[in-house]
Amino acid sequence: MNSDSLQNSNISNSDVDEQATTETTVNIDDSAGATQATAQSNAGTSEQIEALKAQLDDRSTQYMRIAADFENYRKRTLKEKEDSEIQVKRNTITELLPIVDNFERARAQIKPQNDGEMAIHKSYQGVYKQLVDSLKRLGVSPMRPEGQQFDPKEHEAVMREPTDEYPEGTVLEELVRGYFLGDRVLRHAMVKVAAPQEDMSSEENQLGEASA
Repeated sequence: MNSDSLQNSNISNSDVDEQATTETTVNIDDSAGATQATAQSNAGTSEQIEALKAQLDDRSTQYMRIAADFENYRKRTLKEKEDSEIQVKRNTITELLPIVDNFERARAQIKPQNDGEMAIHKSYQGVYKQLVDSLKRLGVSPMRPEGQQFDPKEHEAVMREPTDEYPEGTVLEELVRGYFLGDRVLRHAMVKVAAPQEDMSSEENQLGEASA
């Protein structure tokens, strides 16, 4: 082989090596670029996920707040409706109580003397019983304050009686009957309460001295 052939052969091998080196460099650069692009893409995806999570949390908080507001509104509306119904019932029943009072006064005062009067007595007592039964079904119950300690939440003291037989403040007599509607006071009972004997005597002496 002559010198020209060797020279050409060396030039060809050099070109191949240079091309291989160039291709390797290009491949490395491409790989680095792809890795960087992937990293950037992953970073962008993570940011999007975090943004979506924050948005979801915000929506969840808003939903919970709206649900709580609606539940409070529902309870408040229901309570107002119940209070309104109770107030209407109280007003209606309160208008009927004087009728019950009149029936009870008549029963205490009227003493039938013959069969005709007894028939009339039984007739209106039947109406009275029907009225009382209706009130019971509505949740009305009478107070029984005699012998109990005076309670201003349930009783209204309209008379005081000096006595040594009962402790001060004991209810001696119910003058006008009081009633409950459920567990609430529908009408206060007008009562006579016990007072100490010595206090009443002292008050009478003071009044006598003032008159003199």
